[in-house]
Amino acid sequence: MQSNNEENANGGQTMNHAEEPLGRTYSQGPVLLRGKMIPSESTSERFLRNDSDTDWLHRDPWRVLRIQAEFVDGFGSLAELGPAVSIFGSARVEPNTKDYKAAVAMGAKIAERDIAVITGGGPGIMEAANKGAAKAGGKSVGLGIELPHEQGLNKWINLGMTFRYFFVRKTMFMKYSSGVIVCPGGFGTLDETFEALTLVQTQKVAKMPIVLFDSAYWRGLFDWIDGPVRERGMISNIDPDLVTITDDIDEAVDVATSMVPRQTGAH
Repeated sequence: MQSNNEENANGGQTMNHAEEPLGRTYSQGPVLLRGKMIPSESTSERFLRNDSDTDWLHRDPWRVLRIQAEFVDGFGSLAELGPAVSIFGSARVEPNTKDYKAAVAMGAKIAERDIAVITGGGPGIMEAANKGAAKAGGKSVGLGIELPHEQGLNKWINLGMTFRYFFVRKTMFMKYSSGVIVCPGGFGTLDETFEALTLVQTQKVAKMPIVLFDSAYWRGLFDWIDGPVRERGMISNIDPDLVTITDDIDEAVDVATSMVPRQTGAH
């Protein structure tokens, strides 16, 4: 019995049916192509061709490999980190300010419990938290992001990575954090805050304590959320245990680390 399939010169399979309304059928791996969608050269030809054109470096299929590599590097670097708390906050906070000193204290207190501190790796609140953790002898992690005006990872990090893609970086924060402390900050901090709130509220991650430090800074936002936003039915009633708003450094650390079992001999 004669096969209906013929080996195409381009390395694919061409279907040889008598009636093909869209023209002949060409199978390129798992992809089916017909008519004008059939390529003029095979995948192998393109792969082996000595071509000076580098446009392929900027196409989505190649980006997928870069994204995959970032996930592999992130998982590989952080998998053995142990329990950790993420501290978010503004890059614009200057040293010797109240906010900076509070973040230093938080980083130190978390590290003293043998829990790693993860930040976005930049200056300001991030630098302060990393400084506190590093000076306390703890694990001080910075997960930076490639930005046009990024200043690089701060000097108080003993495990650092810089990511191309925000969503990969966010995955690392959420996957490896047992709790979150959010200090005053701008759009980046708000983005990270609502990412965490959304994932916890929708139960896409296990329950994670989220602390907002500095009640004067955050109270107006949550009055609006619990007022017009909820009253107009845009959200359901906020779980009262979802967020803790505090001005107390010790309470912030206690709540953020509450999901981590205390180690015998920990400070």
